[in-house]
Amino acid sequence: MSISSAPASWRQQVLLHWRMTRPAFLTITLTACLLGIASAASCGCGLDVPAAMATVLLACVAHAGANVLNDYHDSRNGADAANEGRLHPFTGGARLIQQGVVSEPHTGRWAAVLLLVLVPTGLLLAARAGGGLLMIGAAGLFVAWAYSAPPLKLMSRGLGELAVAAAWWGVVVGADYVQRHQFFIIPASLGFSLALLVACILLINGVPDAPADARVGKRTLAVRLGPRGTALLYAWLALLAHAWLALSVWLLIPPAVALWGLLSLPLSLAAAALLWRHAATPARLRPAIGLTIAAANLHGLALAAALAWHGWHINATL
Repeated sequence: MSISSAPASWRQQVLLHWRMTRPAFLTITLTACLLGIASAASCGCGLDVPAAMATVLLACVAHAGANVLNDYHDSRNGADAANEGRLHPFTGGARLIQQGVVSEPHTGRWAAVLLLVLVPTGLLLAARAGGGLLMIGAAGLFVAWAYSAPPLKLMSRGLGELAVAAAWWGVVVGADYVQRHQFFIIPASLGFSLALLVACILLINGVPDAPADARVGKRTLAVRLGPRGTALLYAWLALLAHAWLALSVWLLIPPAVALWGLLSLPLSLAAAALLWRHAATPARLRPAIGLTIAAANLHGLALAAALAWHGWHINATL
């Protein structure tokens, strides 16, 4: 290898490993972290910037590792190879194994590196934030492994959406905990509504993948419920997420400014309508999937912005 080609090769390797993580999907993890951080700040807990940055980094690495591990196991079980109806870039995985860009063993090793590096770094952050973070981190690692890997294979048992909702609820609660150094009801409440909308992303993404998943024995909710059942569950989850937010404000759990999170409701309703209309023709679901991702991110970011403003306003008046 020539000296001139080495830097290019190094850059290509970095880019390749970045692509393997499906980076476009990591935005929802950033959103969940920002919501947890803003939740703590809104209560006057201040902002520990280094801890916040570490929280975002570790949460995104955990999500990236779970994505890579999912591609590894979907290659091993044949789901991605059989998936001819995928809607790139939303469904069907990164496709790098199927395109011959990377090998299956290399994908497995990269997933292991991403997830194992979380152990020492997570311990360091827990030493700064408190022991409760160890429980959240351990639960997150368990879900990242159990979602795809045998023997549990939660994604294949119709439990994938529940696992994903629990994981992103934990991200919000954990991000708040790092700043607050204790568990609190506000992030738990707000994280629940965001977690439901994240589950909607997984649910609708399963519709185009359902035929291939069924052929290889992956009994996702989209496979079990069929197109209409999936559309009904999607609408129920989207409505429940926004209804819970409104109810929690009425119960005086978060401040009233949290109602800004309802800005995502029109997007969720539009996505639900498109899913109901085109559930039997998955090739036409691209706009609905885009709206679903946008709704989850808008929900979390609107909540985070409103809570951050609330915290700043309270501190400014003291």
